[in-house]
Amino acid sequence: MTDEPPREHRKVRRWPESVFGQGVDPDPRFSLANERTFLAWARTGLALLAGAAAIDALDLPLHPVVQGLLAALLALAGMLVAASAAWNWARTERAMRLDVSLPGNPAMLVVIVAVAVVGLVLGVASLLRVLS
Repeated sequence: MTDEPPREHRKVRRWPESVFGQGVDPDPRFSLANERTFLAWARTGLALLAGAAAIDALDLPLHPVVQGLLAALLALAGMLVAASAAWNWARTERAMRLDVSLPGNPAMLVVIVAVAVVGLVLGVASLLRVLS
């Protein structure tokens, strides 16, 4: 017989300690749902980066400076969303472990504003091209 506690009572070390070192394990379904949300936000960030690359690579009827600024805006939004995905995953996981209210997610506003600005500029440029 060993002096080791039963498996269900052993503390398993997981990273990041700032998340997993607090509270108690929530229902695994909730943690997995939180992971899926993280992955969805990471995909959204990658899609914004791909859109930035496409705008930069295509020959659009825009001044090169405007086209570069639009690409930079989308690239910046993509990087912010990807970084925010990790930050929100940790905040949500910690809240579930501590049994407190879940935090909000401000990243959605970044996506909406960036896509709206790019869509508006591209729409106006297309309209001006058709009218001229």
